[in-house]
Amino acid sequence: MPTLRDINGILEDAWTRLDEGADAPAGPAIYPFPGDVAGNDPALIGIHVSNDVDPEAVVPMFERVSLISVAFPAFTDGRGFSIARRLRALGYTGRLRAAGPVIADQFRYLLECGFDEVEVPDALAARQPQEQWARAADEVTLSYQRGYAGRSNILEARRAARDV
Repeated sequence: MPTLRDINGILEDAWTRLDEGADAPAGPAIYPFPGDVAGNDPALIGIHVSNDVDPEAVVPMFERVSLISVAFPAFTDGRGFSIARRLRALGYTGRLRAAGPVIADQFRYLLECGFDEVEVPDALAARQPQEQWARAADEVTLSYQRGYAGRSNILEARRAARDV
């Protein structure tokens, strides 16, 4: 079972990831996208999108789901960052999860792009304990681009220093 983290630490994952065509469980479930989630309570519905999905294709689901999980097949594949940023720009306000072998060094950037939580394989979680994730979240204090999280970026800091 993968390990789920957010900015506060390790979380218990209440969500069940379903394979295509699987019956819905009683609790919250993450369905493959595209897939049929009709007639279910949005609070109990999540979707898992591939790292090559067109974010605009997901927009009709915004009101029907409370979680979108974005696939990261490898830590070197950064398409999920762009997908998250675009989903937020398109107006998605629910939980956004990065799912795959991302590493602690990427945690701050995941948060900056709009992710709320990260689901990593247990083998990776064992090699990178919670202390590494917490340190990675705090080490980067400025970013190059204005992030979803609203922190100031390097350009804004330089302007502020120049205007003093």
